[in-house]
Amino acid sequence: MSNLTLAQYLQQKNGNLTPELAQVIEIITNACKEIDQAIQKGALADLLGSAGNENVQGETQKKLDVLSNDLLLDALQAHPQVGGLASEELDDFTPGHQDGKYLVLFDPLDGSSNIDINMCVGTIFSVLPAKQAVTQAADFMQPGTAQVAAGYVMYGPSTMMALTFGAGVDFFTFDIESREFILTTASVKVNADTQEFAINASNQRHWEAPVKRYIDELLAGKTSVRGKDFNMRWIACMVADVHRILCRTGIFMYPYDLKDPSSAGRLRLMYEANPMSFIIEQAGGAATTGRVRIMEIEPNDLHQRVPVIIGSKNEVDLVTGYHQ
Repeated sequence: MSNLTLAQYLQQKNGNLTPELAQVIEIITNACKEIDQAIQKGALADLLGSAGNENVQGETQKKLDVLSNDLLLDALQAHPQVGGLASEELDDFTPGHQDGKYLVLFDPLDGSSNIDINMCVGTIFSVLPAKQAVTQAADFMQPGTAQVAAGYVMYGPSTMMALTFGAGVDFFTFDIESREFILTTASVKVNADTQEFAINASNQRHWEAPVKRYIDELLAGKTSVRGKDFNMRWIACMVADVHRILCRTGIFMYPYDLKDPSSAGRLRLMYEANPMSFIIEQAGGAATTGRVRIMEIEPNDLHQRVPVIIGSKNEVDLVTGYHQ
């Protein structure tokens, strides 16, 4: 294990990392430290339960959703390197500084249905280059391949961060005594094969035929064409489900289904699917919608939804092949 702090790590040349980008990452992680502290207090600070509002997605906001969003928004909007930002919790983008070099998109508190039962939640972020002064949402419409950094912070038994600048993925653990993120695993790799899958099985009746076929084969285990048994895991928090894949392989699926045929998928492309796909691909995994590579999608809306099939490459390739 390294004793390298995040600040020391950010001084090194790594993929797309520049001094200006390092500053943006430090701003994000400092806000995440405050979010972590609020989550740790929970009911003691009257931070559990609903805020009594709905976000742009039509979802009921939790008090911690609002607090987390405000902490990130205030910190990033004040930073001169941030040209604009967008959040799951806000209808429209928020302008930054005219000369800011980067755009930041984030889900301030993924898995917020877990808040009130003291289970894992997390923050997801994606950083894009600002090609010009941000004046409209169209300025954010870049595919995932344009990302210069992505990461998540998972608030769990220990608070951890996964981070990539396009040259591999590294894990950091938050030290509560020094209040520093410390590099604890460098060059995280996801094996191409796995025996674990994560999917919300309550939607089974709405799945398309390729997904039904794939899951039926996994459930049949040794008695099927797969010839081995699989375990199912589901945490209802994308951060935690993806973190498990990075730690011990797996496949996570939120596929297109017919429950709401008008919606292309459940998860948001710009601040959930794209950053997680960037992280997983940099660790050797794969990420598709079942039909196309997620990071090649040309976005058309800040809150665009897509199906997500992500994780160990051989499994992702197999279920993607079933769609074709």
